[in-house]
Amino acid sequence: MFEWTDIQKQRLQELGATKEQVEVVFDDSAARNKAYQTLESSLVSRGREKLLDFREIIKRPALLELESKLVKALTDARFSQVVTPILLSKGLLAKMTVTEEHPLFRQVFWVDDRKCLRPMLAPNLYYILKDLLRLWPHPVSIFEVGPCFRKDTQGGEHMQEFTMLNLVEMGLPLESRPGRLKELASLVMDAAGIDDYSLETEKSEVYGETLDVVSGELELGSGAMGPHVLDQAWDIDVPWVGIGFGLERLVMVSEGFASVLRAGRSLTYLNGIRLNI
Repeated sequence: MFEWTDIQKQRLQELGATKEQVEVVFDDSAARNKAYQTLESSLVSRGREKLLDFREIIKRPALLELESKLVKALTDARFSQVVTPILLSKGLLAKMTVTEEHPLFRQVFWVDDRKCLRPMLAPNLYYILKDLLRLWPHPVSIFEVGPCFRKDTQGGEHMQEFTMLNLVEMGLPLESRPGRLKELASLVMDAAGIDDYSLETEKSEVYGETLDVVSGELELGSGAMGPHVLDQAWDIDVPWVGIGFGLERLVMVSEGFASVLRAGRSLTYLNGIRLNI
């Protein structure tokens, strides 16, 4: 039996072939190569049609459309949006216990010996919340959507530049936290148009234990509750819930992409459509 060659398989996956199309087998190489020419031509034609639809009708990438939907859903739910710096100090990262001994430290993009591109949104949100808890009535509900950067393993589920949504609600009744965390997960997943997911308890390098939002085998989001040992560095002592999502992974699932690379910022894809066609 003959499968696609590695080069053929890669090209078909880039063009958006389905799992069934990628896994087909043939009796001989001649039949395989003839089928490849037919399938590649069909996928290229479909890609050109999708690019025209994008130009004439869609006009905005799914990543930005999702961000707009999430912002509306959260502001309608009385969350306030914040915008914080992409450059993060080494000191703020250390307050999250990410020091030179921490596994995440090796994934950080350092700009100089004191600043890095933020690998997460949480340090900046903590910094803001320590003041907002003093200035605003409780609960204090804020969120941020923005780029983060990690020297992460490359593959179909990882990117070195990705978009995070982090939302946090502080000053809650202690007993309301588990239910509220599930409500917020549902709020985000509804806005993303994804209903096939589960909530699973997992171990975390930063938070110890998290409640993860999972679709199939793919983690889409991760939530935590406080008071937490990390709070001490910020002089925060109120009950809270928080949850973070990778927007590219949400797009990957909602659009049915085989790779997260099709969902993010790219010079190769436009709204998931390969450009070298």
